[in-house]
Amino acid sequence: MSDVEAVHNLVKKYNALKEEISKVIIGQNEAVDYTLLSIFCGGHSLLIGVPGLAKTLLVNTISDALGLNFKRIQFTPDLMPSDILGSEILDENRHFKFIKGPIFSNIILADEINRTPPKTQAALLEAMQERSVTVSGNHYKLNLPFFVLATQNPIEQEGTYPLPEAQLDRFMFSINLEYPSFEEEVQVVKSTTGNVKPAINSLFSGEEIVEVQKLIRKVPVADNVIEYAVDLVGKTRPKSNKATELVRQYLDWGAGPRASQNLILAAKAHAAVNGKFSPDIEDVKAVAIPILSHRIVKNYKAEAEGVTISDIITSLM
Repeated sequence: MSDVEAVHNLVKKYNALKEEISKVIIGQNEAVDYTLLSIFCGGHSLLIGVPGLAKTLLVNTISDALGLNFKRIQFTPDLMPSDILGSEILDENRHFKFIKGPIFSNIILADEINRTPPKTQAALLEAMQERSVTVSGNHYKLNLPFFVLATQNPIEQEGTYPLPEAQLDRFMFSINLEYPSFEEEVQVVKSTTGNVKPAINSLFSGEEIVEVQKLIRKVPVADNVIEYAVDLVGKTRPKSNKATELVRQYLDWGAGPRASQNLILAAKAHAAVNGKFSPDIEDVKAVAIPILSHRIVKNYKAEAEGVTISDIITSLM
């Protein structure tokens, strides 16, 4: 199959996939789009929202529709790194034997990731970046495709730990889930209070997703689009000569080079699922807020004056 045919095929399967997911998830279209884009790029997503907005159900439904191996880790204050990675035990012959933890799966749902201390959160760092883990000096490769889809309650809630910056930067998208509209909520209540449970058909295999990831990386990008993305990221840095007055006034620090890489990768995926063979500046803008919002840190002045990260990113575009 040529790359052109592969893109057309991806558009068809992407639309079928969204239709399949919408049997269970009502509304939350942006969250579904961004989560799927991150999977097609081989990235990880952080889903943020108050309890009850179907964050966990969304991840469950997506893993069913993609036909992938799925493990859920419930992050609690007493969770240890070995509960995620696995540990070595002595077998009956008094030899050490490695028992794999739940990280050895295609999709990891890190549920309420900010309810566990940073030491345990850090157990995910190597897995997310290198697709491998090191336990007791031994190196283990993870199966591909591998994604971490984490859910997080808003940081102001009781009993939460802020995620370390290094951890946040490894998430490609930070996706905010909003309350449903009145019509959507009526539909949610109707569909969840009866005894009919929709069946989800699996439309992809692990191998097909790896092929899609390779296809996305082949998508050509014009130099002016790359320059626009790098320029946009540069403008978020308060000490940069490109920074606007708004950025200097309200930000402590801006996004690093990983943001520029992710903007281009996500723009390629956004173009491909919309049937385009090369991304333009509009594709970069379409993914800018969820890619930049968790990489930018506001100062107290912004907090006091109610200036949001989205306002600042929108002003830069």
